[in-house]
Amino acid sequence: MHAEQCGGCPLIGMDYAQQLTTKRARVVSAIVHYPALELLYTRQVVPGDQIVGYRGRAKLIVSSTGGIGLYGRSGNHDVIDIPNCRVLAPALAEVTTILRGLIASPPPEARGLLLPYDPHGGGVLRAIDLREVHMPGTTSLPETTTTAQGNRVGVLLTFVLQRDRVPSRDELKEAGRAIRALLPRVVGIAANLHEADAPQILGPETMVLDGVPHAEDRIGPTYHVASFGSFVQVHRGQASRVHALITREIASLDMQLLIDETGTNRRQPRVLDLYGGSGAISIALSHAKNIVTMVESFAPAVQNARSAAEAQGLGKLDARVGDAADVVNSLLANNEKFDAVVMNPPRRGVSPAAREAIARLGAPLCIYVSCDPDTLARDLDHFSRLGYTSSELIPIDMIPLTEEVETVAVLKRAPPAQPRVIYEDDDVIVVEKGPHEPVENQPEYLGSLMQRCLRLPGVSNLKVVNKLDTGTSGLCIFARNEVARQLWTTALATSGRLIYLVAAKGVTPTKGAIARDLREGGRSYMARTRYRRLAVASGHSILRVIPDGHRPHQIRRHLAAIGHPVLGDERYGHVPTNRYFEEKHGLDRSFVHLIRIEIVHPRTGAKLLIESTLPGDLRASLERATGSSVIKFLEQKHALGENRASSMLPGEPASAPLPPPRPIDRGSQPAIGPMPNELSPPPPSYPPDSLAEPMSYASPDSFASPPSYAQPAAHAQAPSYAPPGGLPSPTITEAPTEHVPELDESPRTIRHAIVSDDD
Repeated sequence: MHAEQCGGCPLIGMDYAQQLTTKRARVVSAIVHYPALELLYTRQVVPGDQIVGYRGRAKLIVSSTGGIGLYGRSGNHDVIDIPNCRVLAPALAEVTTILRGLIASPPPEARGLLLPYDPHGGGVLRAIDLREVHMPGTTSLPETTTTAQGNRVGVLLTFVLQRDRVPSRDELKEAGRAIRALLPRVVGIAANLHEADAPQILGPETMVLDGVPHAEDRIGPTYHVASFGSFVQVHRGQASRVHALITREIASLDMQLLIDETGTNRRQPRVLDLYGGSGAISIALSHAKNIVTMVESFAPAVQNARSAAEAQGLGKLDARVGDAADVVNSLLANNEKFDAVVMNPPRRGVSPAAREAIARLGAPLCIYVSCDPDTLARDLDHFSRLGYTSSELIPIDMIPLTEEVETVAVLKRAPPAQPRVIYEDDDVIVVEKGPHEPVENQPEYLGSLMQRCLRLPGVSNLKVVNKLDTGTSGLCIFARNEVARQLWTTALATSGRLIYLVAAKGVTPTKGAIARDLREGGRSYMARTRYRRLAVASGHSILRVIPDGHRPHQIRRHLAAIGHPVLGDERYGHVPTNRYFEEKHGLDRSFVHLIRIEIVHPRTGAKLLIESTLPGDLRASLERATGSSVIKFLEQKHALGENRASSMLPGEPASAPLPPPRPIDRGSQPAIGPMPNELSPPPPSYPPDSLAEPMSYASPDSFASPPSYAQPAAHAQAPSYAPPGGLPSPTITEAPTEHVPELDESPRTIRHAIVSDDD
């Protein structure tokens, strides 16, 4: 009755086989924009034995009118009431039905917990969090019922309350006792305090109101201790399959890696379990005779994991509290070694710092359990540069009837992926730089773009021409010797333009120039950054940005100074916006990509245009935030790059030979050289200060289609290049220049100097 409006089960109308096909397609589409993952195979999705009545954990929103459900498909945050929900486990469905009646007619002693939150009125209840627990048969709690396997089933219930409206603690406890007496399946009740501006439903503070503070919960042959708000896989049967898969992979480790000091006996594998939660995976691995170190940031969950391991005779579990990156770095400092690393992060994925630390640890095997294909693909791409690769992905249908899919990736040590070469000649090599990677060696990073380039065939010595920030992706020029470096550095300063694609907070003016001094090392330097807004995406701006000069962090500092910081910028950005984009859209770095370099070749005089496509992580974040419409619009404007290099030679006397840059065959590298008649005409010439686009549009924000080049009106005809063999050299007609407003006509700001953090 509510399936058409509820956003919880969008695939409910499909045949189950079609659902599995759709989920596999989602995993495949997540990796398709990462060249380093092009050989990664995606298996068929592992189906669930039970696709209704399976969900053992549910966070449900409470509407201002007392409905209990999820946000609707319309996207406007209307709560759809979902009585008789098909996916809830029977115990959770029963409790939800009773709560729906209590909220409609709250008992006087329980009003402090049951009045629905209204942003324009009163009320405190924002959501409920229900957790089914399967306790051992010896459990004596009267609220539980017995399963066919002999387990006792109960429910942990958490009321999510608006922090600034909660009554006193005593009133909450009195209300909790009154409500629990009316809910026969509930073994414990707690209250969680929601922060007003937080994107997550659950807040950081939880208090137990009545009943047990935690309960044992069995998955497969072992159990862990479940607490209020703690993470758990919602499908008990599929979670057991994941545990078995991880155990098998570790058991199949190369015997030579596990020989003890005597050289005769196989020792127990040592496993590091990151994002361990309540210890479900750690306990399963300990039960399989592995030596496990668990890491979890939530201290009560760590204590519960230790207690559960000891109660099951598994000894004292080495469970540590802290951020994954911090704990792994401390393990590195103590020179601790592991045979395998298991990662089961939340939806936002593994942090960049944690990925770097894990790679430094150097374990021969890593197993990544992901609930989000987009952040998994982003992280696997980074791991490929850090020396880990996977050959296949194993999707598992953890949440049937929804679009969500769990995916397991098994990573093993391998040489870092080679960078993609976009242009190459005798002087330089232009490659794509990935995010979270320094251009040159830095002690805090495992590798660098320079190191990866030196692995390319025929490359032995390189000098940096344009240096990008570690978090910035895009085109990077390396010279083969010092003479070439000086030539290309001069050419870049005199005839070159670096064009970036940037996402900035809020809606900027249509175009502008930011002229502000930047202070570094006690000195001030003149700097100017020009931008044009290409599109507005979910209230934020997609910009084409051209910096004059190349001061460190120039784009980020200038945009922050006018109140439109770069999305994802940790140093100069807006913290709440960054946190939202990381949690919801997987953006874990600054949204800055060097998408095009325009330069006159210092030896041949040819005008070079070198482009790089928008990388997969930024593309995925943009698509998740806005849908496909903005991506398609930017593609129509050719604003997302094409991974190509092209050149246009200046006009020369008919007797002069044509001297294109020497192309070097490197497999997939695009050919460089003069464009023949049948290809598109070269882009028109623009003055260096021009912010004109490669094509003319009605306005920078219009959704007009790009003009057709079939009959170009304003631009010159394509030059005619004669084939080799002594025929005349081409003559090129200069294209007329369109009027571009002077920079003084654009909005700009000149204020005090921007001081770097170092000053």
